[in-house]
Amino acid sequence: MSFKRMLNVVETHDGEPMRVVTGGVPHIPGNSVYEMEEYLRTHDDSLRKFLLREPRGYPPMCCNILVPPKHPDAAAGFIIMEQTEYPMMSGGNTISVATVLLETGIIPMQEPYTEFILEAPAGLIGIKAKCENGKATEVTFRNLPAFAVYTDTEIKVPHIGHGVEKVKVDVAWGGMFYAMADVRQFPWIELTPDMGREITRVSSLILKASQDQLKVEHPDYPGVGISISQLFGPSNDKGKSDVKNAVTVASGEVDFDNPSTWIGALDRCPCGTGTCARMAAMYAKGELKLNQPFRNEGLLGVVYVGHLVEATEIAGHKAAVPTITGESWIYGFGTLVLDPTDPFTEGFTIGDIWA
Repeated sequence: MSFKRMLNVVETHDGEPMRVVTGGVPHIPGNSVYEMEEYLRTHDDSLRKFLLREPRGYPPMCCNILVPPKHPDAAAGFIIMEQTEYPMMSGGNTISVATVLLETGIIPMQEPYTEFILEAPAGLIGIKAKCENGKATEVTFRNLPAFAVYTDTEIKVPHIGHGVEKVKVDVAWGGMFYAMADVRQFPWIELTPDMGREITRVSSLILKASQDQLKVEHPDYPGVGISISQLFGPSNDKGKSDVKNAVTVASGEVDFDNPSTWIGALDRCPCGTGTCARMAAMYAKGELKLNQPFRNEGLLGVVYVGHLVEATEIAGHKAAVPTITGESWIYGFGTLVLDPTDPFTEGFTIGDIWA
């Protein structure tokens, strides 16, 4: 039987499900991974939808396409895909991509450490993986600089309820622009999995209000603004982590007049770029120093450890280069196909779980 599409995939997770496409993708034009990503975004978004929508995907899933690197220093390139966008960088996805490259033998594994460079849309990302018995037990990546553009800035947020009409947020870049709010502003919310629906409701409203009231743009990526939101608060176990967080990934546009859109998918991992953004905001406020460990815990208890290792400046903003350490696990291998008679060539969404 012939198929219109046939893609080889490795299924991974670090809490968050993160698919890695290892084969079957046709040539993508571009002289850099950023240009390749932009080509898909502007000319062929069908691949992203095919991989992430039902029946092959669902709201929390992320996806990465391995592509030939364009920079001579890079061992591999990857394009990141999420439900509403192509992020310039994603930490959890980087950890998963590095794990797949090493554990499948695409990049030869050396014990106790294997070091190489990946080319993401954002640029070159350094990788140092601790390897034991054929397994990447820790992956540390060196990100591009992170920086805050707003700290402790008050915005008006409608529909939250409980007498809350204004919220203080930080907005920072860690590979995406995050609107971040201290969860203690919402005393009825705890950062636990069973509170997921309320976390996503409040986070979605904060995201929309931040987008409307706090315009930002990265100097290197025109048109990229605030696209993701985070609630954070003190850790319940200081021996394990410093901060606990819940990142809400949008699954569609938020409309204040349509409550069915006040939703998103919670990041099941601690969120690598979200950890970078949190560190950047803390650094801007003097709450975190260079080379000070920062342990960030996700909703499932998974912890990423971050460090700010180098001070710099981005477009007049105080910035720092972060590293993040985490682990990912492979849970499956597969081949995704498109039957030539399948009418849903780009998959589908239904309003019961999708925005």
